Amino acid sequence: MNCKTSRLLIFLILFAGSTFPTFAQKTLSSLNQTLRYSRYSRLSLKVIPIKVSETSYKLQLQVEKIEENPVFNTFSFTYSILDSYEEEILSDNTIILTSDDLKYDTDRHWVFEKTIDIPETTETSIALFTALDTRQGDEYYYSTDIKSSFVFDTPSFGAYYANYVGFDQNYLNAGESLLFQSNDGPTLHGFYYPINLEVPYPPMETKPAAVPRELEVIDEGDFLENVPKSFDKIGYYFIQSDTSASTGLVLKTTHEAFPKVKDWDEMVDMVTYISTRKEHEDLKSAEDKKKALDMYWLSLTKNADTAKELIREYFRQVEFANLLFTDFKEGWKTDKGMVYIVMGPPEEVNFYLDREVWSYGGTNESSRIRFTFARVKNILSPHYYTLNRSRAYQPVWFKNISIWRSGKMAF
Repeated sequence: MNCKTSRLLIFLILFAGSTFPTFAQKTLSSLNQTLRYSRYSRLSLKVIPIKVSETSYKLQLQVEKIEENPVFNTFSFTYSILDSYEEEILSDNTIILTSDDLKYDTDRHWVFEKTIDIPETTETSIALFTALDTRQGDEYYYSTDIKSSFVFDTPSFGAYYANYVGFDQNYLNAGESLLFQSNDGPTLHGFYYPINLEVPYPPMETKPAAVPRELEVIDEGDFLENVPKSFDKIGYYFIQSDTSASTGLVLKTTHEAFPKVKDWDEMVDMVTYISTRKEHEDLKSAEDKKKALDMYWLSLTKNADTAKELIREYFRQVEFANLLFTDFKEGWKTDKGMVYIVMGPPEEVNFYLDREVWSYGGTNESSRIRFTFARVKNILSPHYYTLNRSRAYQPVWFKNISIWRSGKMAF
């Protein structure tokens, strides 16, 4: 049996209703996308749309290989183009991808590229990329709006690593370079924002977050496509092919250690989520930050070994938050990053056009805790979310902080 036949049979079995997860009667909003944020995922999926014309789009369907030496044939890949988050996902609107469809196969990525047509009159169009791990039936999903009420427009250019694989990270370490290719060429335009954004308020704080009165922006001018472009300063850049348009690519630049912690000062900033105000103020004012932090962790657990494990777990959560949620803010400073660090990876994740919902715990629907992140239309990112805050979160939030401080948190 050849590879194509084998993969087709796997796909048909799924739709026939075997013991594997199935698309039958499923919509994008009903899919549990928790593996997207799992600390134990074998793959990471990304869809990068590039506008070719008013009706044509190139999709870069990228698979980052997290598992060591993964075998392509142990996964089944498909993609769908949907008109809404409620459209039923069927075999008729799902396309199988085989090894013959691979554009690139590198040490870190499998990359597919597909060009699709979307009529100008279509208001909403979503690309869904799926990978089925045929060994245990795990399904990985990644969806992105190509057109919707939350997307100003899709960029007509792409950012690439030196090997022309699409740039699929949420950040770039300052001093590194990318290549850009545009359908409009031969130059693109860059703006630099040297802003350091604040840590978010906790979920039960309902007053509006502080907003900077002035946002400094530096016009970096034009730069050439197909020539490595270095981004040397920490902050974020906004790249456009047309400065009069409402679309572009935001690129967060970070220190060289990111997504890990750089120094003791940054460590002090990051423990704010599980500290009292007095503890945090004392840490920030301490002359010897390392000594103060050592005493802080030990005072929480009263045990050196437990303190070491607590430090390891906490900053592992910070690292994952940075990897997963960085946009024009560091991931740990976003609302999603804050909830992820304190509450751990969500047990259920559902996407809708206007929101994303995370669910935790509970033996039934009434006892589950849900965090709803409202989608906000933002020129810098079509996937910008803010937490719907409520005082009702206070008991579970303080409970989880207490578990952290006792050194008993485990994911």
